[in-house]
Amino acid sequence: MTASTVPNPAGPTAVVILAAGQGTRMKSTLPKVLHAVGGRSLLGHAMVAGRELAPAHLAVVVRHGRDQVAAEVTRLDAAALVVDQDEVPGTGRAAQVGLEALDAAAGQGGTAGGISGAVVVTASDVPLLDGATLGQLVAAHREDGNAVTILTTVVADATGYGRIVREDGTGDVLAIVEHKDATDAQREIREINTSIFVFDADVLRRGLRSVTQDNAQGEMYLTDVVAFARAEGRTVRAVITDDPMTVEGTNDRLALSVLGAELNRRILERWMLDGVTIVDPRTTWIDVDVDLAPDVTILPGTQLHGATKVEAGATIGPDTTLTDVEVGEGATVTRTHGSLAIIEAGATVGPFSFLRPGTVLGAKGKIGAFVEVKNSQIGAGSKVPHLSYVGDATIGEGTNLGAATIVANYDGVAKHRSVIGSQVRTGSDTVLVAPVTIGDGAYTAAGSVITQDVPAGALGVGRAQQHNSAGWVERKRPGTPAAQASAAASAGAAAAPTSQNAPTSDADPASEGTSH
Repeated sequence: MTASTVPNPAGPTAVVILAAGQGTRMKSTLPKVLHAVGGRSLLGHAMVAGRELAPAHLAVVVRHGRDQVAAEVTRLDAAALVVDQDEVPGTGRAAQVGLEALDAAAGQGGTAGGISGAVVVTASDVPLLDGATLGQLVAAHREDGNAVTILTTVVADATGYGRIVREDGTGDVLAIVEHKDATDAQREIREINTSIFVFDADVLRRGLRSVTQDNAQGEMYLTDVVAFARAEGRTVRAVITDDPMTVEGTNDRLALSVLGAELNRRILERWMLDGVTIVDPRTTWIDVDVDLAPDVTILPGTQLHGATKVEAGATIGPDTTLTDVEVGEGATVTRTHGSLAIIEAGATVGPFSFLRPGTVLGAKGKIGAFVEVKNSQIGAGSKVPHLSYVGDATIGEGTNLGAATIVANYDGVAKHRSVIGSQVRTGSDTVLVAPVTIGDGAYTAAGSVITQDVPAGALGVGRAQQHNSAGWVERKRPGTPAAQASAAASAGAAAAPTSQNAPTSDADPASEGTSH
């Protein structure tokens, strides 16, 4: 949880989040509240919004998928209270067991009679609801001295929703009538209940004791507390939000997709207004916990997930997916998939690179085309330009790994670590068989398989001496185009004058075969 858990004197005493529903329309083995949008579970969105109020207590009522949901609550907020709903169905019963648990916790702390003050009761499947909206609701509740304050909205089609029945003249709320229990006249009302409330704790406690299951659904309706409060002559008012999407619930995967797209649109809009260039918002997805600095550029087809952080002047994309990746100032990441990696300032990555967890690329370093790096630290200014795999390695500064260099870290049983020093040059198609150490300034010859340490400043050669079998093609592949070409070349060579500058056979094996 990123929001403060320090109680706010201006905030509510408690927030109760109702997360006991089964969510059958999701048609999933995963509990509905654990489905995610914007990189956060539905329940996570509700808990973050609740914590933004800085309540003294936060409780989550669970039932279906109890163990999974409870584990998510604890993961997100160890201070939150997990409360189990029993067999009695309905939001009223869920709120009742939540309040009873809070009362018991307060009693253990020495407060007789349980909690008092404002109690926010909210749903767990409303991902666009934020702390600011809840804060306005709590503020209105306190300023008006209400017994109950309801967050409502007005929709074009209110089918299926509870209707807000207001008192003529005052506009106070008389009742909330569920759709199945509503009269024809009441079904014409377009102002609906969002299932988000602020209650006076004592009114909620006593009102829930009076609630029955005498309705079309056979459930304990939390909304019946409104009628109880009215019967006592207490004030019940509503705060209307003019943004229905903010309070839209999630009942199936279609709704999840619609709300996810709207959440993403809002995230992108906020970042663009904060100075981030997003070239194509239609193909860009950014999670709620991503952090972007001004003057970051996001190119089309980019997805930034988790706690990814991008510093000023960096360019990400196109066609890049980063999860929990840190990108330094001025870095460039192109057509790359990465997770739990660090790319320092001025470095370049891609295209077609794969950064696995534990990758650290130093300042002004390079990971190039078709390179995979795993659990390795690559020093400042070092380059792994293309067609390479680096696994479990530490690489110093200013080193260049030639094309198709492989740091082979796995022997079939265990992983091993290699150390490659600073200013090292490996020839193309070098295989370093871990564990091995390449000293500072050392070279390897192209095509080498290095199984032993190479001292600083030395040349490592790990290949057999080349042998040419003259005339092999004409003997073994007679009549082929290759044999014909070979014969023609032989005839031309026989007719040519002898060169006085033929190359010798003792060329430096490291003089060729590196790449940049």
